[in-house]
Amino acid sequence: MVKKTYRIPGIECAMCAMALQSLEDDVPGVRRANASYRHQRLEVEFDETKVTEEELLAAIVDLGYDVEAIA
Repeated sequence: MVKKTYRIPGIECAMCAMALQSLEDDVPGVRRANASYRHQRLEVEFDETKVTEEELLAAIVDLGYDVEAIA
């Protein structure tokens, strides 16, 4: 399992956070997705043998959000 944190500019409400948290159900290999609209962040835990980071980022973009890796 890999844990990553991303900055999600443009996430402005609880509904946005819930949409991002749906990654748990919609993307195979995502174990946990915790979004905070207050901090504009998304913490994701995923199995890199089932989903690549590139696929994960593409799924976030498909939801309509920009995404930036946090070092």
